Amino acid sequence: MNAALELFRIHNKPMLIAGPCGAESMQQLQELIVPLKTIPAFKLLRAGVWKPRTRPNGFQGHGEIALTWLKELKDQYKVPIAVEVASPMHVEQALKFNMDVLWIGARTTVNPFYVQDIVNALSGIDIPVMIKNPVHADVKLWIGALERFLNSGKTNLAAIHRGFYSYASSGYRNSPLWSVALEFKTYFPDIPMYADTSHMAGKRQWIAELSQQAFNLGYQGLMLETHPQPECALSDADQQLTPNDVIAMWNQLEFRTAVSTASDHLQTLRKCIDERDKLIIEQLAHRLKFVDEIADLKKDLGLTIFQLERWKELLHTRSVWAAELGLRQEFIEKLCQLIHDESIQLQQQRWNSNNTTNSF
Repeated sequence: MNAALELFRIHNKPMLIAGPCGAESMQQLQELIVPLKTIPAFKLLRAGVWKPRTRPNGFQGHGEIALTWLKELKDQYKVPIAVEVASPMHVEQALKFNMDVLWIGARTTVNPFYVQDIVNALSGIDIPVMIKNPVHADVKLWIGALERFLNSGKTNLAAIHRGFYSYASSGYRNSPLWSVALEFKTYFPDIPMYADTSHMAGKRQWIAELSQQAFNLGYQGLMLETHPQPECALSDADQQLTPNDVIAMWNQLEFRTAVSTASDHLQTLRKCIDERDKLIIEQLAHRLKFVDEIADLKKDLGLTIFQLERWKELLHTRSVWAAELGLRQEFIEKLCQLIHDESIQLQQQRWNSNNTTNSF
């Protein structure tokens, strides 16, 4: 029986998955495993064996040699091991050395062909699999990767949220975009979600803050990169913590439960929010009733549907109103954009409907 088969069950206690970005030597791994084992929540050692680097001259892992180190470490310290796989060959090698858990990296999740190849390679094999989100914020690719494993009969799965690449600068290596991950979670409520805050942060000084945010949102645990001497790491040096740093951070984190045991007061507040949400939706429906009349007037007057000056005016006035009420400008702009997009779409549908009605 694979000792890791029961790892990915949603429990009240959080789980820590930790280890080096890349397995560099047996000494490096031993210097990590001993202090990490003092953390009760540490259940799984992660280590990169094949490192898919953006450019070819960087450290790309030791491959099979690293697997021999990990196998020896597993036997000596009785700790399950997780490695990343990106091809059927990787799967074959990982199974040959009795690795306990496999994970699918962000660069593999983006390609359904690669994911399906790995699913096929694991046919008939009962081993836990962790699936990271794709590089970009395409939740459908992430959902599709999970579905491929589920459709093949695999149920011992976990999701790893490692943030998303963004052209807009957020200060982080990969923007968390928590809302995307939580949308994914609504599709798979019974699959545990872990936060890879090392890859989100890109800089070690932000890892603790992001880790606390993950637990505040109900994540089941963390995946962290750690190295005995991060400044000497062969890859991702800036985002790796020392084992002592991990211990200190873990002891300061506040863990929360996702199980609803709401107090009467909380239930009352939620009811108030429900009532106001209903009012907001009713007002939106009332607002959009004017759209058909506006569409007809624009058509009669020979105006375009999109009116730039009106859009600028709308954004400005709503931002002023929002500021007076203490609301964030970015939030109001996004809300206005959604409402405006819906209005444009409804006006286009109105014009198209009229054209169809009046056609010969």
